[in-house]
Amino acid sequence: MSRGNEGVLSAGRARRALYPNDAAPSHAARHLHTFYFPKPLHTPKGRYYIFVTSFMFEVDAVITWVDGADPVHRAKRERHLALAQADVVAQARAPLHDNGTNPHRWLCSDELNYCVRSIANNAPWVRRIWIVTDAQTPEIMQLPPEIAAKISIVDHSEIFAGYDDALPTFNSLSIETMLWRIPGLAEHFLYFNDDVFLTAPVTPSDFFAGDGPVLRGKWTDHSDLAACGASRDEASLLNHFNQINAAQMIGYSADHVFESAHVVHPMQRSVMADLFENFPSEFAHNASYRFRDTAQFLPQSLHNHACLADNSAAILDTRDYLHIAVGAHGQYSADDVSGFLRGAERDAIKFLCVNDLPEVERSFPDARVWIEEAIGG
Repeated sequence: MSRGNEGVLSAGRARRALYPNDAAPSHAARHLHTFYFPKPLHTPKGRYYIFVTSFMFEVDAVITWVDGADPVHRAKRERHLALAQADVVAQARAPLHDNGTNPHRWLCSDELNYCVRSIANNAPWVRRIWIVTDAQTPEIMQLPPEIAAKISIVDHSEIFAGYDDALPTFNSLSIETMLWRIPGLAEHFLYFNDDVFLTAPVTPSDFFAGDGPVLRGKWTDHSDLAACGASRDEASLLNHFNQINAAQMIGYSADHVFESAHVVHPMQRSVMADLFENFPSEFAHNASYRFRDTAQFLPQSLHNHACLADNSAAILDTRDYLHIAVGAHGQYSADDVSGFLRGAERDAIKFLCVNDLPEVERSFPDARVWIEEAIGG
């Protein structure tokens, strides 16, 4: 990867350098204004150009999914939740977090259907679609045969091989810790929560610049939050603590955390493998939590900070996504939400995240119609 005031960034693999906690990584990152090839790339050191006519690597999609209403899954979850609550010593040391035990976390309301269909409509170039589940098989309707043929179901037991004591798990953070271990997964992959949908045609260049990821989010000062122990009990803040923990593992401080947006996460398998090699005990510990906890790190945030530290990541400084967070149905009028969702139909908006579809739908019965229009097809 060449450098200079006016240079060319090749699509070759960048050298990965991991930084221990006592190191001071560079906070410089490449920022993208537009994302078409060829395109200017503005950096703290000058302006570069990328000339790429086609991507020389394949890209997979990975989606985590669970049907929490399944009687078998629900009974298993309730049994392990009761065991955790009965562990007096563990509860005294670190009580279960409300964010990790709230039943809405396992709700299933056809989000997976929308997610996969949005990939089919807007990213047909994806090589394979891996759906990670816990002994469940989803039903996905209205898929073209060529897209249905790309889908593979991966059980938790496959990616947790060698860490079987961590199963069963009901914790997305633990599952995300092991996603890179999917047998046959491409080096470059896109991680989707099942409530994230593509709302416009995308290309690999929306997710990768050369060999590094294109990140969406912002630098955030979380020093006050990190210093406030009481905040760790607030359900809405758990994700912030998980990202702080990830940043600190790479050597960043709480006052300089890259807060990832709720979008599709471009990731590289080799980066996660390198991180696992450097932090084996931390990975094993992270995967061991059956329910979410503030002591955990967010795996995709760890990946992102590692790429930022070695300057292989690019930060997109235009907002091309919409996010309806949990509780938004109570904060906005029907017209506001309608306009918000219909905004996803614009070509400039490529990603839509609806965190709490059942609640949104209770207040706005037309929500599914809006989503159908947004994902196309």
